[in-house]
Amino acid sequence: MHLKEFGEYTKELVAKKRTNPKDDLISQLIAIEEEGERLDESELISMITLLIFAGHETTSNLIATGSMMLFDHPEQLDQLKANLHLVPTAVEELLRFNGPSTSVGPRFAKEDLELAGQSIKKGDMLLVMVKSANRDEEKFSNSDELDITRDVHRHLAFGFGMHMCLGAPLARVEGDIAFTTLLNRLPNLRLSIPPEEVNWQFSLSSQGLESLPVSF
Repeated sequence: MHLKEFGEYTKELVAKKRTNPKDDLISQLIAIEEEGERLDESELISMITLLIFAGHETTSNLIATGSMMLFDHPEQLDQLKANLHLVPTAVEELLRFNGPSTSVGPRFAKEDLELAGQSIKKGDMLLVMVKSANRDEEKFSNSDELDITRDVHRHLAFGFGMHMCLGAPLARVEGDIAFTTLLNRLPNLRLSIPPEEVNWQFSLSSQGLESLPVSF
């Protein structure tokens, strides 16, 4: 489904919930909107879209991409299978090492400044490359290596501060459950095609896999 089609679907869904509200989140958001001075129609549609993508698409990419990274590092996969208590730590490392977000939304300079020798003028648009920041060798030792035991105090896979991803707590829980369940139930899980045949999808702000054929 394309973004435009998804937007139309969301509008239709909201219209149906207005006339036939249920005990669900969208109906509650509509009720808040109708109280006035909280959410207007465009904000309501935007919020619903954010909740769906923040809680589903990026997490799906985390599970698929994270699995691929473990297949690419069999010694790390074996270590994780031998100790599933490492899953929460592994999820943070997978997010840091090659998470689903590649950059954040545009930022605009509030004043003239120089950053790492680069002149930036007030009003210039900047793109923060999350993948680059998460491989910062001054922040992470051996930053280009996957280490599921790494104590990752902070990464930028979910953004930071007021721009922190709304779905971060849910994504972490989903990641923990998904990898624990997969490796517990399917200990022989493995890639069923050559790694070079796995097709990736890239956009300016995200990455994912078209599919991940596996055997178990």
